[in-house]
Parts: sequence; structure tokens; C-alpha cells
Amino acid sequence: MNITTTSKVRSVKLGSQGAIVSRIGLGLLSMSEMYGEPDEEESVATILRALDLGINFYDTADIYGLGHNEELIGKVIRGRREEVFLATKFGFVREQDSKPWMVNGKPAYVKSACDASLKRLGVDHIDLYYQHRVDPETPIEETVGAMAELVKAGKVRYLGLSEASAATIRRAHKVHSITAVQTEYSLFERHIEAEILPTLRELGIGFVPYSPLGRGLLTGTIADPNKLGEKDGRRERYPRFSDENFEKNRALVERVRAIASRRQIKPGQLALAWVMAKGEDILPIPGTKRRKYLEENAAAVEVKLSPEEIAEIESAVPLEAIAGARYNETILKDIDR
Repeated sequence: MNITTTSKVRSVKLGSQGAIVSRIGLGLLSMSEMYGEPDEEESVATILRALDLGINFYDTADIYGLGHNEELIGKVIRGRREEVFLATKFGFVREQDSKPWMVNGKPAYVKSACDASLKRLGVDHIDLYYQHRVDPETPIEETVGAMAELVKAGKVRYLGLSEASAATIRRAHKVHSITAVQTEYSLFERHIEAEILPTLRELGIGFVPYSPLGRGLLTGTIADPNKLGEKDGRRERYPRFSDENFEKNRALVERVRAIASRRQIKPGQLALAWVMAKGEDILPIPGTKRRKYLEENAAAVEVKLSPEEIAEIESAVPLEAIAGARYNETILKDIDR
């Protein structure tokens, strides 16, 4: 598919509080770190190209590049702020590039983190403010209570949670309406289907999948994870890229490639189409720092899958065949389950 032959990406509702965003968003993390060497010139071009394509839903966080990511998007959208639905996150405390990161959901920290993000972004409000991880030492009611005060103050428009359990989501939603929950979701990671997604739908909360391409695995472009480069953190953080797991997972990707080939699309486009076929309330935010891949991802919005094709795709990537956990043990401990 060629994005130049299509109309702009359409807009849809995010949650039930009035937010309207593009059907697919753009994750910005790789523009600062974690996925190889950043390229600021190409990153800027990619962000601007996304706007031209109708993609206005940008996802960043205060820890991405230790603030660099927020500064980057803030600089690029200056003068076009009204076109952008800007989402950022707080909760991880990462004052230097060391492990482990700490999680902080204390009310005073929520407010100071928001002010710091507003300053880096160079904006007067954040459209969607997520708690990046749930703080087990701070009741969610206290954290969301502080977030609600930011809404009252006009600093934030909508509230979100990231990697929260169904029980936590329910408790949070009683304090203040939650517009969106962000969690990993792809053909390689479907844990949300059992309890979290039904809870979101019951409460009228939108779902924003991150890593819908399996951190690049489902694009079929990674032949050897050992050649990802020194500044690529995937082998260290994600067991599915380890020597003992990668080839098993690559075999599954080849099945996806075969199905995509019949449709004359790319494996990543098929994987994104599968995510979006799961519901209009599911708005993925695939990350990229290159216009080429942005355009491929945008074109996936137009790929429609029949029930038979969805069943075939899921049969090609059975959950029991996926090798390795989605995070290493250090990172998994910060997941609210």
C-alpha cells in the first residue's frame, strides 16, 4: 500500500470524556533512546510528516531521554500546538541512567512532575497525563486525586494510567474519570484481553496499546538481534530478543509475513491492522523515528481484516508458542498486577 494514494488518517473518540484523536498515534521514545542511535533531523521530519498525514496523537514521557523527548516534541510543535493532542507521563524517577528506576506516585511529586513537563514541552497544558507506573507505596486514590487537581487548575485536560490492573483502574476511575489506559498489546502480548480490556469497555475508557509491533519483531526487519547496536536496549530489557528465544519468535513472524504477502502488505501493517480490528476503542501508538516506517504504519489504518483472517493470524501466532517474557524480571516488578 502507498500512503500517498490515501486520504488523511481519520479521527476517532478516545474514551468517553470528549477526547478526539487520530485513529493511530505516534510513540516518540525511539527519537531519544532505547532503539539505537537517535537522529534528530529525521525525528523532526517524522513528527511533521505525521501531522501532514493527520496523525495528531503524540506520546512521550518525562523520562524518555531524561527530558530530551519532551523538549524535542515541544520544539517541533511550537506554532502548531492547536493541531496536536499531546500525551506525556510521570511516575518513574530516573535522575541518571542507572538501574533500577524508582516509582513515585505521591501527590506532591505528581504536581512537581507536571510543572517540569509543562516547562520542557513549552505548553500551557497537557492533553492527556498518564501515571507511567502505579506506585505500590501510594494509594491510587491519592495519586489520582492529585492528578484531578491538575485538571481543575487547567494544566491537564484528561487523565490516564499505564500498566494498571483492572482493580486499580476501577479505584482510580471512582476518584476522577480516566480517559485512557496504556499497556503493551500486540500479537505477541495479549494479556489485557482477559480482564483489563473488558473493564475498560465497561467504564468507557479508551485503550492505547504501546509496542503494537512487538518492539519491532513483527515488522520482520530484524534478522539478528546481536546486530542491533550498542545503543539499542532490546536485548538487555526484552527476553524475546535473547539468543534462546529469538529464532522461535522469528519463525512466528515468518508466518505473519506469509499472510501479509497474500494481502500484498508488509508484516507490520498486518500486525497493526490486527490490533485495530479488535475495536474502534483501541488506538495503537507504534513508535518510529523514520518517515518511511511512519507512512507504512499510517497505511495500516486502511487494512480491513475479515473474521476469518483474524482467526488465521491468531492461529499463526499461538500464545503458547511465543518464547520469552515481555520484560526482564527487574522491569516486570514495576507492573501492577
